Amino acid sequence: ERGIFQSYWSMTGTYEAIVPLISMDFDGLRRAVLQMLSGAGVPVRISTYQNDMNSFKNKHDVLTSLIHLGYLAYNQLEQQVYIPNEEIRNEFLDAVEETKWNEFLALQKLSQRIIEATLERDCEALAEMIGKIHRDYASVLTYNDENYLSSVISMAYLGAMQGYFKPLREMPAGYGFTYLLYVPKPQYLQKYPALLIELKWNRTAQTAFEQIKEKKYTEAVSNYTGKILLVGISYDKKTKQHECVIEEYVKEQT
Repeated sequence: ERGIFQSYWSMTGTYEAIVPLISMDFDGLRRAVLQMLSGAGVPVRISTYQNDMNSFKNKHDVLTSLIHLGYLAYNQLEQQVYIPNEEIRNEFLDAVEETKWNEFLALQKLSQRIIEATLERDCEALAEMIGKIHRDYASVLTYNDENYLSSVISMAYLGAMQGYFKPLREMPAGYGFTYLLYVPKPQYLQKYPALLIELKWNRTAQTAFEQIKEKKYTEAVSNYTGKILLVGISYDKKTKQHECVIEEYVKEQT
């Protein structure tokens, strides 16, 4: 009747199970939750789970259990687990904040600075902070992995989750990902612009920026009436340096 919707999951007994589950001290579990909160999927092995809510051997058992409980979705083709929608994403955020993870608080604080640098078009500061997240959260095995680089960008913009919906992402193509798109929630339309982020590796940030225009990725937000920032980010595998280019998108008049 009022046209206002909200989640009531936190009122259920199932919600009480999520806090102890994600607080378990399994290697990589918390990092996996942070990646999923930022909008990325994480690899999971579902075959070892014994369908038992009491005996967990590793993070894969915990994630599989959360799939069974309905808090996570499973992509069988890519064998990845992810948070399926904004409603459940908010429930995970509440659970993580309740546990007061130092990792989450530190990443959230840095990510807020990344959002500010993006909105202020401070490319030098943005590149430096994204490089820090890349160093802190990527292992030796995944540091130069193309698929993981998109997760690095997603985690860098974790602070956007309050004002933005879960990012829309395209598949990897050539030397980069086509784009990550952050659209502000209705109540933040006047405060935040939409963010269209193109990631490249072993190419310049300007190349990433030009591809946004050449491939007409802005058509993904053709019906969006607010401000749009185009963000090109590059990573050089040899020097391990990041660079950025940011520009406001001006729609052509028809």
